[in-house]
Amino acid sequence: MEGNKRAVFFFCGETIDPVAGRVLQASKQIHPLEETDMVIDEEPVRKYTDSSGNSFFFVRTGRVVSHAYDRYLPVMNSHFADFDVAGIITWHAGENAPDNILTSHTTGDVDSGNFGPANPRYLRNLLLAMEKNRLKAGLEDYFVTTEATHWSGMLYGGGSAEMITRFPVPLLDVEIGRSPACWSSEAAAGVLAESLFSIFESDGRRVRNLLCAGGVHFERAFSGAVFQEWGDCAYGVSHILANQWLITGHYDEKDGPEKLEACVASIQGGIEAIAFHDNLKGVYKDRFRALGAKYDIPVFKHQNLRRPEEIPWADQ
Repeated sequence: MEGNKRAVFFFCGETIDPVAGRVLQASKQIHPLEETDMVIDEEPVRKYTDSSGNSFFFVRTGRVVSHAYDRYLPVMNSHFADFDVAGIITWHAGENAPDNILTSHTTGDVDSGNFGPANPRYLRNLLLAMEKNRLKAGLEDYFVTTEATHWSGMLYGGGSAEMITRFPVPLLDVEIGRSPACWSSEAAAGVLAESLFSIFESDGRRVRNLLCAGGVHFERAFSGAVFQEWGDCAYGVSHILANQWLITGHYDEKDGPEKLEACVASIQGGIEAIAFHDNLKGVYKDRFRALGAKYDIPVFKHQNLRRPEEIPWADQ
């Protein structure tokens, strides 16, 4: 486990968010959360420090942070700009989303090319913990997944997309979805709560960071890669650029390469490979091949993720 790291998690009140309050309450039952001198939305910020010196801060907000980003960004930068990772605990909805999901994803607006910082190691730690705790809780009808990079602030009028880049900390959405029955599950809330305390717990594997492109919002080819292991290695999945937003963001046009450069620059530790979905149109595949050539890293179809030993990693 890493030591002396800091994480902050945001929880909207129960009258707006059907998930966050339950997860916060479950967190209080797992570990004692001490009140700090910080006060946000008239609520004291709470804190827990583990045996490795890692500190976890719990912030109860009046609104979902990403839905009022213009309001919360100054507060976040004032108190948490030097933290290692942050998370917004919330619910997942949407008719096209699968049900019974425990999910987390990176923050970015693919259309405009504004990407928040991403740390593949911390996302992997969190998802592995969610899977471990899901099994421990006996939630056999649930599954753990990541999803395409997006920012709900665009949907809820939380501010302009360029605001995403103004918070220098990797910011994850951590969610339960997609039905009211899932949102109200105390067991699912407990899984998320317990997993938050494990975001700095690594299994010690050598994580090889990927940029993933194409496919649908919940693309199994990429979410499954999170759990792929070979030898002492594993994939680091963070930003996933879904096909629909590559098209609407006009990544085939002249500013496409600039947007892709911004995405790569936002991934802490850089990337070692690019995986694109085989159904991606040729013009977009060419963009990623050119990007791979610039960084001298392998670029391949998503099917090759199942054969990591055959990927021509640059250091091998």
